[in-house]
Amino acid sequence: MNAFFFGLGFSSTWASIKMRSSGQYADIGGTVRSAEKAMLLRAEGLNAHVFDGAAPGPTLGPVLRRASHVILSIAPGPDGDPALLHHRADLDAATDLQWLCYYSTVGVYGDFGGAWIDESAPLVPRNERSDRRVLAEQTWREYARERGVKLTILRLAGIYGPDRSTFDKLRDGTARRVIKPGQVFNRIHVADIGRVTALAAEARLQGTFNLGDDEPAPPQEVIAHAAAMLGMDPPPDLPFETAPMTPMQRSFYADNKRVSNAAIKRALGIELLYPTYREGLASIFDKEQA
Repeated sequence: MNAFFFGLGFSSTWASIKMRSSGQYADIGGTVRSAEKAMLLRAEGLNAHVFDGAAPGPTLGPVLRRASHVILSIAPGPDGDPALLHHRADLDAATDLQWLCYYSTVGVYGDFGGAWIDESAPLVPRNERSDRRVLAEQTWREYARERGVKLTILRLAGIYGPDRSTFDKLRDGTARRVIKPGQVFNRIHVADIGRVTALAAEARLQGTFNLGDDEPAPPQEVIAHAAAMLGMDPPPDLPFETAPMTPMQRSFYADNKRVSNAAIKRALGIELLYPTYREGLASIFDKEQA
């Protein structure tokens, strides 16, 4: 089997490492935006190729045509998903293509006033980024159906992990305790994304699934917990109405919901490695202290 990742970013790199450790894949490759990053990943054993999403990747054709598993994590642009825009013919020519996986976002649901929802909830996205994700999901469903290939769509919650957690924001002074009463967010540790992707690939799982933690929580609670672990005072409270934020930062607070992960756990017969932010932060902290 040969796996290929469109977009070897934070989550995809963790997934590629998990898949490589299984010993089931003859080759694991993917795309990055720069030649420098490609060279670094090749040194780590990944077959990295340059693809910026604006034009076809000059070296992607042969490796894509050999792919059995393709994972897609590049955000769609105004014209659609870059992988399909520039490399549909190569995917069409992949005679052993068995499974596709698309990393989407829980942002496709929009706002539910803090209520619990599952995959049956209507999609009412509140911004252009999420609108594009809804369209991209449907485009990949149609492509998978045309090809007769199984597709997993993973709707990811807020991603965190080593070197990308509340600890880092507290240390560099960018963490802010924005208070919007009743606001909660789901999160997901990057190790759980990697593990779930690898298990779904092995099972050739089909369907659309949420991937977030068991306990959506107010953001200020997570910051206070992480600050206590570091022995730091938490940042002062900032009322949402007057907190300085970019339009993108403010847009995240427009969605308030508790997203159930029961379907993916049931489909794969698992529990999460890090079911809440407490276990996830504890793992990161312990590794930092080792």
